[in-house]
Amino acid sequence: MIKLTVNGRPETFDGDQQMPLLWYLRDEIALTGTKFGCGMAQCGACTVHVNGKPVRSCVTPMLALEGAAVATIEAAETDRIGAVVQAAWIEEQAPQCGYCQSGQIMSAVALLKEKPAPDDDDIDAAMSGNICRCAAYPRIRSAIHRAARELK
Repeated sequence: MIKLTVNGRPETFDGDQQMPLLWYLRDEIALTGTKFGCGMAQCGACTVHVNGKPVRSCVTPMLALEGAAVATIEAAETDRIGAVVQAAWIEEQAPQCGYCQSGQIMSAVALLKEKPAPDDDDIDAAMSGNICRCAAYPRIRSAIHRAARELK
């Protein structure tokens, strides 16, 4: 049995330990904000935080999560940085179709926690693993800059 915390709530898992975290979140505990994109950790749509670091949940097996603290987009607004990022996303009209946005936001939150005043190169590096098929990258970058200013 694997014990972990998801969005501050204790959870347990007693299934196939190779099951990806993404499917546990979506199918076992009904947190559907994290999206399936490619299944190969290439697009970033499934990004969540594990122990404060952004990870691709589609390739993270449950066996790697014993004692871990997982945070998903559903809990982003409970964190000051997450709430500011989400507000900036709205102000800058970052999403177009919106499918990739939960992963984009989770990556942006991790960036701002590590680097509170990122420049364009920092943003590009941190967000490079997140694909937006609508090409909303300029608005995403603007939203990250806005959030950084508001967090000062």
